Amino acid sequence: MLLAISHFSLPLENPILIFALILFIILISPIVLNKLSIPHLIGLIIAGAIIGPNGFNLMMRDSSVVLFGTVGLLYIMFLAGLEIDLAEFKKNSGKSIVFGMYTFLIPMTLGTLLGLYVLNFSLTTSVLLASMFASHTLVAYPILGKLGVTKNRAVNITVGGTMITDTLALLVLAVIAGMSTGELSQAFWIRLGISIVAFGLVVMLLFPIAGRWFFKHFDDNISQYIFVLGMVFLSAFLAEVAGIEAIIGAFLAGLALNRLIPHTSPLMNRIEFVGNALFIPFFLIGVGMLIDFRAFFKELETIKVALAMTILATVAKFLAAWLTQKTFRFSVDERRIIFGLSNAQAAATLAAVLVGYNIIIGQTPDGEPIRLLNDSVLNGTILMILVTCTIASFATQKGAQNIALSETSSEDVPDEGAPDEKILIPLSNLDNVEELVNLSVTIKSPHKGAELIGLNILNNGASEDSAEKHARKVMEKAVKAAASTDNFLSPVIRYDSNVVNGISNVAKENKVTDIIIGLHRRKGISDSFLGNLTQGVLLRCNATTMIYRPVQPFSTVKRNLIFIPDNAEKEIGFPFWLVKVWNIGRNTGSKLVFYASGQIIGLLQEIHAKHPVEAGFREFSDWDDFLILSREVKYDDNLIFVLSRKNYPSYHSLMAQMPSYLNKYFQDNNFILVYPRQLGVAYETEFDPTSPAVHENLERLDELFKVIGRLFRKK
Repeated sequence: MLLAISHFSLPLENPILIFALILFIILISPIVLNKLSIPHLIGLIIAGAIIGPNGFNLMMRDSSVVLFGTVGLLYIMFLAGLEIDLAEFKKNSGKSIVFGMYTFLIPMTLGTLLGLYVLNFSLTTSVLLASMFASHTLVAYPILGKLGVTKNRAVNITVGGTMITDTLALLVLAVIAGMSTGELSQAFWIRLGISIVAFGLVVMLLFPIAGRWFFKHFDDNISQYIFVLGMVFLSAFLAEVAGIEAIIGAFLAGLALNRLIPHTSPLMNRIEFVGNALFIPFFLIGVGMLIDFRAFFKELETIKVALAMTILATVAKFLAAWLTQKTFRFSVDERRIIFGLSNAQAAATLAAVLVGYNIIIGQTPDGEPIRLLNDSVLNGTILMILVTCTIASFATQKGAQNIALSETSSEDVPDEGAPDEKILIPLSNLDNVEELVNLSVTIKSPHKGAELIGLNILNNGASEDSAEKHARKVMEKAVKAAASTDNFLSPVIRYDSNVVNGISNVAKENKVTDIIIGLHRRKGISDSFLGNLTQGVLLRCNATTMIYRPVQPFSTVKRNLIFIPDNAEKEIGFPFWLVKVWNIGRNTGSKLVFYASGQIIGLLQEIHAKHPVEAGFREFSDWDDFLILSREVKYDDNLIFVLSRKNYPSYHSLMAQMPSYLNKYFQDNNFILVYPRQLGVAYETEFDPTSPAVHENLERLDELFKVIGRLFRKK
C-alpha cells in the first residue's frame, strides 16, 4: 500500500507515470484547442506551466525534460534547414540578409535605449538585454509544416534571416560575457573567428560527403534515421566548441543534409513524424515549466520590466517584418508569417538571460550579489517568452492558413487539358520495388488528384500458386513503400498473354498519364527490350513513359543531366515530361543540368525565372557528336535522355543506338529514358507534320504551360 501511495506523491517520480502524463498532454492539447481555433503550441506551453514546479508541481523540470527539450529545440532548427528550398534560398539570399539586419538592428537599437533610459540599466546590461530581443526561435515553424507552406518565399527569407540575427545576437552575448570575465582580447577574437570558420567548413563540406557514403552503403530505415540524428547532435556540439550556440549547428546540419534527404522520401517522413509527435512538444512543455506567474504579484518592478520587455520585443519584430514587406512588396499574409516566425523568443533569449543572471558584477552592502541581469529581468523574460510565443503562433497560423487556402482554391479550379494524374508502375522484381515507388513519388505533382497504381502481370500459363504468391509479395512491398511517404498505391495483379499487352491494357482502362518501367540495376538495356517496348507499350499508350535503371539511391545523386533533342518543344508532351523532371529537382534538391538547343534553353530559362530550382543550362545541338558529352558525366550523376518515336519531329537516328551507348559508356550511372506523349500514338498512326491537328496543339502549348505551371507551385 505504501509503495502504491508513493507512486502518486508530488512531484511525480514514477518515470512511467511522468511519461504517460506528457503523452496525454501532447494528445489532448491539439484536440481541445483546435475547436477554439487556438494554436496547439500555446496549449503545450500553458500545460507545461500548469504541471511544472511553479504550477501544481505535478513534475519537476529535471534532466530528462531538459534533455528531450534540447532535442526538440535542435529538431526545430534542423527541420528549418532541412526543409528550406535551396534554390529559393539562394535566389532570396539578398532579401534574407536585409531582413536579418532589420530584425537584428531594430531590436538592438530600441532595446539598448529601453535599458538605458527607461529601466536605468548600465550600457553593458542594456546591450545584453537588447541582444535578447534581437534573437528569436522558430517555435511556430511546425505550424507551417502542417499547413504545407514551408516552401513559401517569406518562410525562406525568414529562416535565412533567423540564422543571421541569431548568430549576431549570440556573438554579442559571447562578447559581453568575455568583457565581464576579463577574457576579451585580441586572442579572443582570433580564436573565435578561426573556430567559427573551421566549424562551418567541417559541417558544410564533410557532412554531405559522409552522408552520401552512408546512404549508398546502408539502406536500413532505422540506421539512416539514427545516422541523421547523430549528425545533428555532432554538428550542435561542434558549434558549442566553436563558441556559438548549438541551434546554429543544428540549422547548418539541416542545410548540409538538405540535398541527401528528398522532401518526398520515407526518411523525411520519419524525421518529421518523430519530431512533431515527440521531441518538439517536449521542448514546448519544458518552456512552459519555466513560467512562474506568482513572481508578477510579488513586486511592481517585475511587472514593469516584464511589460516593457514584452512590448518592445513585439514592436521591434513587427517593425522589422513591416519594413521587409514594404521593401520587397510582400503580401499582408507573408508579413504575418515573417512576423510570426521572428517574434517568438525562447532558446537564444533563455541562453542570454541565464548567462547575464549568472555573471556577478558586485555586492550590495548586505552582501547580496549584484548580477548583470537581475531577478526582475529573469522573471520578465519568462513572461516575454509566453506572450511572444502566443502572438507568434496566432500570427503564423493566420498568415499560413490564408496562403494555404489561396493556393488550394487556385489549384482546385478545373482546367481543360489537365488530366487527373495517374502513374502506373509495372513491378516484378523485389529488388527495385522501393526505388521505382520512390521515383514515382518524387515526380508526382503535389496535388490530391494524383494516383499511384502498382501492376504485376502474370502469364496465363504460369503456375497460379507460386506466381500469385510472388505477385502479392511484390505488391505488399510496393504498398508499404508508398505508405512510408504518406501516399497510397493501388495494387493490381493481372493475368495476360504477355507483359506488353498487360501494361497497355491496364493503362488504357485506367486512363494512365505516366508509366514508370524499371530495369534491373545489374543488367544493361538490350536492343530487343527497347524494340519490344516501342512496338508495344509506346505505340499503344499515349502516356509519358519513363524507363529507369537505378544504380545508386536517388537521394545520393548530385546532378541530373537532361539531354533534350532538337524540336522537343514542338511535341505535345513537352510540358508534361518537363514538369516531372522539374519535380525531381524540386523534391530532391539535386541540380538539373539541361543540354539542348538555344531555343529550348531560352524557354527553360523563362520557366526557371518563375519557378527556380538548382539548374544549369548548356547549349548543345550537334547530336552526331553526342559522345563528347560523356566526358562531362561524373560518378554521382543521373542521366535523363528525352527520346522520341520514329517519324516524329524530335526523333534522331542516334536514339536507335541508345542501348549500346548506355551499356558501354554509362554502366555505372543511374539513367532514365523518357518517351513523351505524342500526337497519333494512341491510334498507331504516323506523325504528319502538315496535319491541322498539329498546328492546333502547337498553338495550345502556352495554354498547357499555364495548366502545368500550377504543378510547379511551391507548397
